[in-house]
Amino acid sequence: MGDVVIIAPHCDDECIGTWEILSSKKPIIIYDGDTPSNRREAAIKLKEHTEVKVQLFQKSIPLSLINNETIFYFPDPIYETHPLHRSWGFMGEQLARNGFDVIFYNTIMNAPYIHECKNSDGKLALLNTVYPDQKSLWEYDHKYFLFEGYSKWLF
Repeated sequence: MGDVVIIAPHCDDECIGTWEILSSKKPIIIYDGDTPSNRREAAIKLKEHTEVKVQLFQKSIPLSLINNETIFYFPDPIYETHPLHRSWGFMGEQLARNGFDVIFYNTIMNAPYIHECKNSDGKLALLNTVYPDQKSLWEYDHKYFLFEGYSKWLF
């Protein structure tokens, strides 16, 4: 089996959108290359609490990861509204259209494929531990830790 790669445009997207994958696999996480240094430092703490294999800050996907063995998790280019999420999602769509294994996820929980998250207490604890400066996002809007979902497009 190949690598599992999670594309997280922002540090905390990997926890919000792919907690179930993050907690059950040893993924490679690719964050946007323009991530500010303080957010990078927070994201690097994630390795202390999960079995993340590698964390990269890039503007594209390394060619060595683009193969038929890799499973990619990208932000959904349709249901995500943030421009950076959408641009990475469109990159995922291109990979999917070229036959690669791409699964889309959502961070704002507005997609029809959202389900109740397994172990939402664990997800909340990880978010609060690794990203305490972002706590106001999920403190009053519990959808960020109660739900997530995945969608695979067929062509």
